Amino acid sequence: MENKSLLKSAILMVIITLCVVLCWEIYLRNLGVNNSYDDGPPLWSYSREKVYQSPSSTVVFIGSSRNKYDLDIATWKNQTGFDAVQLAIEGSCPRPILEDLANDPNFKGKLIIDVTEGLFFSNAPPNNEKPIENIKYYHDRTPAQQASFVLNEPLESFFVFLDKDNFSLNAKMDEMEIPSRPGVFMMPIFPWEFNRNTFDRQSAMTKDFVTDPKLCDQVKGVWHFFSEMNKHAPRMPEKGLNDIFKSVKIAIDKIKSRGGEVIFVRTPSSGPYYEGENMAFPREKYWNKLLQITNCPGIHFKDYPAIANFNCPEFSHLSPADAKIFTQHFIEILKNEKGWEFPFSKNSN
Repeated sequence: MENKSLLKSAILMVIITLCVVLCWEIYLRNLGVNNSYDDGPPLWSYSREKVYQSPSSTVVFIGSSRNKYDLDIATWKNQTGFDAVQLAIEGSCPRPILEDLANDPNFKGKLIIDVTEGLFFSNAPPNNEKPIENIKYYHDRTPAQQASFVLNEPLESFFVFLDKDNFSLNAKMDEMEIPSRPGVFMMPIFPWEFNRNTFDRQSAMTKDFVTDPKLCDQVKGVWHFFSEMNKHAPRMPEKGLNDIFKSVKIAIDKIKSRGGEVIFVRTPSSGPYYEGENMAFPREKYWNKLLQITNCPGIHFKDYPAIANFNCPEFSHLSPADAKIFTQHFIEILKNEKGWEFPFSKNSN
């Protein structure tokens, strides 16, 4: 009798759980939410595995969020025939990933490094946490973790509520408007419409975000918040900056010694955000010196009229439509000026 009672309770619990999950899924879809993959260590590691593909058919991209938004992977693949291995991580410094690739004797491919100066030239621990976490997970992951990732992928491709960064219980609690108070620090919240993540790790704004000034202003407010924080942060001493240049050169020299190719790109930003970046990180001291010390080619968006004047919806990232245009011109610059060859390009000259 007791077993029957437990069975009934279990069945009732399953029914209630299914109803709650189904209602939540329907509600989110009615809001216009589309699928987005959790961009944590498992998905990053899945992409990291691809760096060993042939350099004649693959290019690896590292950097921060601009690389993820501004490179339109579908356009890249269509016009080059090359795979794009996206290893950039939002809000992070790419140098740990550069060092990981440099210390990997099996990586001998093409590498494009996006430079967002405030992150690239930073030694602040928060900016290194995600790359270090992802790298450690990749090298230490177990067969069980790999199997879990394989099983989880089809579920994420079907259910929108599995987006834990935006629609989990913890994420919704984080959205509660509790003002900061002494001893409690509240991070600003990004609207879900700002970032939808594909399985190949491309980020994109939704159409609603691009066309809604309130949503754009919300993210502009986030950038303003971080800019104000940076104003009060201690300036990096000259020795610290020189050490960064030195470490980057050492890493790149390792990759070049194995036959790899490296190129830097400074992707677009606009408005007062770009003006602030330009003041805080003058080209002569940072971008130009980076290219000079590493002896690497670079593409700075301001040097090319076709990509120099994008208006980023929130000052820092391209809309999906502009990302396609940027990628098209970026490919042309790589072919016509940097000597890169894409033999399978559908639009090759």
